[in-house]
Amino acid sequence: MYSQSSRNVGGAFGGMSGGGPPPKELLILLGVVLVTFSLRFFDGLALIPQLMELSRGVYRLGFVWQLVTYPFAGVGVPGLWFLLELFFLFLFSRDVYTGLGRKRFWRLLLTAAFGAGCVASVVQLVTDLVSGPGALATPFALMQGQHMLFVIVITAFAVLYRHATIMLFFVIPVPARYLLWLTVLMGFMGFLGSRDLAGFLGICAGVGLTYSSLMPGGIQQVLHCWKLRIRHFFYQAELARMKKKRKLRIVKDDEGPTPGPWVN
Repeated sequence: MYSQSSRNVGGAFGGMSGGGPPPKELLILLGVVLVTFSLRFFDGLALIPQLMELSRGVYRLGFVWQLVTYPFAGVGVPGLWFLLELFFLFLFSRDVYTGLGRKRFWRLLLTAAFGAGCVASVVQLVTDLVSGPGALATPFALMQGQHMLFVIVITAFAVLYRHATIMLFFVIPVPARYLLWLTVLMGFMGFLGSRDLAGFLGICAGVGLTYSSLMPGGIQQVLHCWKLRIRHFFYQAELARMKKKRKLRIVKDDEGPTPGPWVN
């Protein structure tokens, strides 16, 4: 499934090249998702996953625990596709777990899910205030349950193994780093079909938080880079405004006596 890993952690997708037994914690994670998914189809027990999944109850009723529990409430319909979701979730999770270690893996999973849930809840709250609570009957569908786990794990894989090559659909070779943009694109396609703005922006937040957490320097470095880019943008805009208003000529660096823009 992939080759040429940027980290020396196994040589095949999911660590299936002799990486040892699967971590028990990942099996438990998949087991929780499977159990909560199954409970939805039993009368009297469906309330358990419903209380776990992300809903308007976060800001209406104070169900703040949903910001953490929603990724573990399995969603979907019974069938082969759900089992395939769990299978591929395990394969990606195994390599990410191996690359990060137990502590960093769970910290990333929980913090990214929590941040994405907060962003989605704020967006839906604003949407309800502007358009009314009936604008979308079931928000957060795009990011519910194992879908958010996929977002976080695949983004982490794209960062940790960005030099690897993924055989998309077992046929198309794609650099692993492109999975990050593919995740956002798939979320956008889902948004076009569902109009679930909160769910889509929650996916984007999950991708951004995961990416920034794993990049060198962490989120502080990413924010600092964006701050410098914004300052540079306004600086260039101000120079352009001065040039247009006062008909001044901007001297390039190699024209002036010392490096730097000069205004004559």
